[in-house]
Amino acid sequence: MQHGPFSSLRRSYPRGSSLGFHAHREAQLLYATAGTMQVRTETGRWLVPPQLAVWAPPRLPHALDMLGDVEMFSLYFDEQACRDWAPSQTLGRAFALRVTPLLRELILALFDCEPSGERARRIAPLILHELTETPDAPTFLPLPASVIGRRVADMTLSDPGVQLDIDDLARRAGSSARSISRLFPVETGLTFKAWRQRARIVGAIDRLSAGGAIGQVAHQAGFASAAAFAHAFKQVTGQTPSAFLGG
Repeated sequence: MQHGPFSSLRRSYPRGSSLGFHAHREAQLLYATAGTMQVRTETGRWLVPPQLAVWAPPRLPHALDMLGDVEMFSLYFDEQACRDWAPSQTLGRAFALRVTPLLRELILALFDCEPSGERARRIAPLILHELTETPDAPTFLPLPASVIGRRVADMTLSDPGVQLDIDDLARRAGSSARSISRLFPVETGLTFKAWRQRARIVGAIDRLSAGGAIGQVAHQAGFASAAAFAHAFKQVTGQTPSAFLGG
């Protein structure tokens, strides 16, 4: 439905469906009230459970993978609306954010009200303002650009239980541990150790959001105990697993 400087689209997607790389002239806010999705860009990907949303600026190529049955709410804002309603530079980049109770109600209210009415024209700017006031959610996993780096990243993501150490991964990728240790900070902004820890936590968020017990998820992610997992989870996200899921 058209809202003048903004528009909205609600769709349901079954688990396993995907939308290939595409871009919009408008900025897009992606929010799923149910189901976890993965949002990919050329430089990395976000895992987005219902507690989070993703902001994509205009003309950003991105792809979507539905990791569950997803109920998607998408809002599109033209560039002039972004400049008028949220002049902060925050909205010129892609990011994930926690959906606060206020933001959630604003999004749902915008879908329920008359598109051309005064209520809609008042709600839309409040949504953009709320985006600029909400801290980023650290579920973005930057991906290396080089062939060797991608090989190591892919093998690491396929090894959530951490059965392979950096020497094993480097050898299988045709490189050395020293080279990998140098490569990851340059290509991802994170040391390999920090990148792997974030990858483990991002993967755990998916399993927790699907209803997995904390102890079981901790074991699957290769942590010795639920306490060790909770400590690592808080280091990455700033919250304990229970607090993260509870919103």
